[in-house]
Amino acid sequence: MKSRPDAPKGVTVVLLPDGGGPPRSLRISAAWMAALAAGLLAAVAGVVVLGSSWWFLALEAARGWRLQEEVDSLREQQVRVYLLAQQLERLEQEYEKVRALFLPATPPPAPDLWLPPTGLPTRRDLRAGPSPEDSLPTLWPLTEAGFITRALLREAPENHPGVDIAVPTDSYVRAAGAGRVAAAGEDPVYGLFVALDHAKGYRTVYGHLSQLFVEVGQGVRKGEVIGLSGSTGQSTAPHLHFEVLRQGTPVDPFTLVTRPG
Repeated sequence: MKSRPDAPKGVTVVLLPDGGGPPRSLRISAAWMAALAAGLLAAVAGVVVLGSSWWFLALEAARGWRLQEEVDSLREQQVRVYLLAQQLERLEQEYEKVRALFLPATPPPAPDLWLPPTGLPTRRDLRAGPSPEDSLPTLWPLTEAGFITRALLREAPENHPGVDIAVPTDSYVRAAGAGRVAAAGEDPVYGLFVALDHAKGYRTVYGHLSQLFVEVGQGVRKGEVIGLSGSTGQSTAPHLHFEVLRQGTPVDPFTLVTRPG
């Protein structure tokens, strides 16, 4: 088969020197042209592949930097958590020291403590009758010092007719003086409470109890356990609300009773 007369036979390049002289010609065959085109395409493909690889590596490098930043941030957070844990431990130790000052682990002995009778409370009278000294509310109403969290306030709207004493739940609450139970039960504000009438127009009130051991009309001795402390009524933590009133007017309990040292 003969080749077509118009088929490309190659390319002749004529070179003309600037300074004169005979021209020169360079003939590039069709095979060389195909090889050059193939080489050019391979070079372009190589550039594209290298560019794609560079872009992928750049993305991976950026991702690695972000991961390193996250690791550094997590390490900083870990250090802060460790420092906070150390600070919390120090605060807990300081709290235990302060608590030990006001709430000793072993309550002081109370030789004048009268434990409640077993079983249900029963109505009874003081046979011999209390002495005038025992009839006044002068005894600390707890067997431990506790911690004063709120004092007597007479000014509205901060009116607070007694003192709040923080103590553990179910601590002994005892009568500050001999007397008779004027009221005992549950109140929306005071929770479980007891009110005792004493000599010379005095009345004491014990609020937020967890249990009551007396009933209305019952006579009680000075120092007799009338209930256990708690957090009933409008209360946010275990404590005893203690009031002293004379002729219905609140008086500062510390004018009569002395808190144990």
